[in-house]
Amino acid sequence: MTNVVGTQQQRNVTMASEAEKTFHRFAAFGDTASTGAEINNKNFAKLCKDCNIMDGKLVTSNSVDIVFSKVKDKNARTITFQQFQEAMKELGQMRFKGKNPDEALQEIFKLMEGKEPATTGVTKPTTVGAVDRLTDTSKYTGSHKERFDESGKGKGLAGREETTENTGYSQRTSSPSCQHWSSTSMSLEVLSRVMVLSISWAPS
Repeated sequence: MTNVVGTQQQRNVTMASEAEKTFHRFAAFGDTASTGAEINNKNFAKLCKDCNIMDGKLVTSNSVDIVFSKVKDKNARTITFQQFQEAMKELGQMRFKGKNPDEALQEIFKLMEGKEPATTGVTKPTTVGAVDRLTDTSKYTGSHKERFDESGKGKGLAGREETTENTGYSQRTSSPSCQHWSSTSMSLEVLSRVMVLSISWAPS
């Protein structure tokens, strides 16, 4: 019987030690200057949430705030590990009804064992939706469309530089998007000149 009691006491000491390590990790969370010796209300609530001490039914965020205010010193903003244990006894009796204060505290320590502050809010890059539409070359129009071939590969300088057309009548400079219109304009000009010459040589 003595051995059983001794073993249980040793387990309790071990769990208390692990709980203290967890306490220090949460106490220093978000504050590089903190030694982790005392924990503020914000990190105390985070510990209760991340370790599932706060279940939203028996233990709520409101009850966590009330217990923190109850155990801290007047005008103080933080509590020590000793005060933290008092708070855990209070919350333990709420969370584990039917157990005595020491048993409830050990149940709380089990929940805390090996836990670390959870980090959230990391933004991940998005590569779909609007970004895909903006990079889809098949939807480009005008001069932008002329800069890419059918496979979507850029034409390089050929798609950007202006080219010079040498005809027998005039020298025109045009970009790829205007080449079709330029050639049509030239054809009409040539046809017009042929018609003028035909009329002038017609017999009177």
